[in-house]
Amino acid sequence: MVHFVGAGPGAPDLLTRRGTAFLAEADVVVYAGSLVNPALLGLCRQGCSVYNSAEMTLEQVIGVFERAHRSGQTAVRLHTGDPCLYGAIREQMDALDRLAIPYDDTPGVSSFCGAAAALCAEYTLPGVSQSVIITRMAGRTPVPERESIAALAAHGATMVVFLSAGMLPGLQEALLQGAYTRETPAAIVFKATWPEEKVVRCSLGALAETGRQNGISHTALVLVGDFLRGDYERSKLYDPAFSTGFREAERGD
Repeated sequence: MVHFVGAGPGAPDLLTRRGTAFLAEADVVVYAGSLVNPALLGLCRQGCSVYNSAEMTLEQVIGVFERAHRSGQTAVRLHTGDPCLYGAIREQMDALDRLAIPYDDTPGVSSFCGAAAALCAEYTLPGVSQSVIITRMAGRTPVPERESIAALAAHGATMVVFLSAGMLPGLQEALLQGAYTRETPAAIVFKATWPEEKVVRCSLGALAETGRQNGISHTALVLVGDFLRGDYERSKLYDPAFSTGFREAERGD
């Protein structure tokens, strides 16, 4: 059995209880060493075989799982954040299917949630934005043309940009081709929930320069949108004049 486990955004205590149990019981662990907090490896039992996938190919990772399966061992594939985002898990699962090796998937706290927590922010403010676009810049690996930053920026919705901290000048230029303006608020969150977490707020027009001044060029999320302003509408969910499936609206005298 292979357990895909989301390691969370960085802080060890944000690993789920299920993920912690799988990690503690594993005979073999393959972890994303470029992003997963190595402190989590302290949860592994003595004698557990640990591999850093940052130094491996897909074929080598699958080879580790195949050998573990033949030996009757349990393996954990430890991915940063939640494996469903930029985790390249589908190709691993497809390879395991071809080998008839069973697996399951344990979700984790994504760094985009950690970034919102670092900002004490709500992405979906009533009257401001009810949509969150999660995306990345095209770099050494492409993105579909219809999903370019400029195309997505046309919506003016809350946007969370992964894997793009090293391309801030180009990111800023592309974002400004949409509905955002130079005054649209933005933030850069470096290593959300890690001890060295750093949060920098700025306007979109100052995004690239802010990143440069703060020495941020990797392991950071860029957040853009009016959800970072102070104006919003009160939620209907807790409005006394609004009925829900759990309470009736209060009637005025």
